[in-house]
Amino acid sequence: MPPATRVRKPGSITDVAGIEVGHFTDTRRPTGCTVVLAQDGAVAGVDVRGAAPGTRETDLLSPVNLVDRVHAVMLAGGSAWGLDAASGAMRWLEERGVGFDVRVGRLPIVPAAVLFDLLLGDARIRPDAAAGYAACEAASARRPSEGNVGAGTGAAVGKIFGIDRAMKGGIGTASLTVNGVTVGALVACNALGDVLDPDTAQVVAGARTAGGKKLMDTRRALLRGEAPRPLLAGTNTTIGVIATDAVLTKVQATKLAQMAHDGLARSINPVHTMSDGDTLFALATGRSTSEPGMMVLGTMAAEVTARAVLRAVQAARGLRIGTLHLPAASDL
Repeated sequence: MPPATRVRKPGSITDVAGIEVGHFTDTRRPTGCTVVLAQDGAVAGVDVRGAAPGTRETDLLSPVNLVDRVHAVMLAGGSAWGLDAASGAMRWLEERGVGFDVRVGRLPIVPAAVLFDLLLGDARIRPDAAAGYAACEAASARRPSEGNVGAGTGAAVGKIFGIDRAMKGGIGTASLTVNGVTVGALVACNALGDVLDPDTAQVVAGARTAGGKKLMDTRRALLRGEAPRPLLAGTNTTIGVIATDAVLTKVQATKLAQMAHDGLARSINPVHTMSDGDTLFALATGRSTSEPGMMVLGTMAAEVTARAVLRAVQAARGLRIGTLHLPAASDL
């Protein structure tokens, strides 16, 4: 088996104690949302690297701001319209008495990030509050499905030379445990660039040649002078959640989110572009008594993020919408 396609034992973000994941996949067109639940609360941080993000409650996660615990993170398709899915998660959590005590009630804290999947099918169909609620209803601590589900349903990668030469993206997950501490990642990959195997640097999915049968290798194509297609800003994005059972402060959780972006840089090229809204959240449930330190945790976070990106395209299935065909990595 070629190195770029070999199968690893990836683990899952739900290997982190206190974390549950649920998907809602819309059957009317390729879109959906995915919730990462931490019902007991998790210390949270975020780092936004893409230049065209669609987010909710990210300012709240600044280390200088008040609230340090969140109860869920919502990842959704539908571009900025998809942020409404977080309202459904808030309602689901409120019904269960989960949230920040504001005396008159418990206010669930649900940050969110979205990706653009509106080019596939009827753009008027996008995740809403009902979709977010349904994702929570489906949540569990079991290993979540990957590929064309939830927030990864309408994801595509390698669009820099046009959507007609792109490939199917998706959602993937991975985890590692080192000396009693687990770090996991869940990533919805809708990148402008190619996806690479982080161990071999070989392109696994991305822009295809004009004939559509081979991978173009976007980095080399751009460096030899191939011109990218004009792009609408924000029509790409890789979004995800990194979770650990380590005990972290809000500052440390923010740093963990920052270091996790190194995993995107290893597995996507180009990344963090003007047309991507790349955003990663970090959650710490504090269930472990081990203290490996930020050097080890950051290394683990980058590694599981890179592996989750790879899993997103390995698990994806090819898609046809009208005349548009987005093959999966397995199809090539």
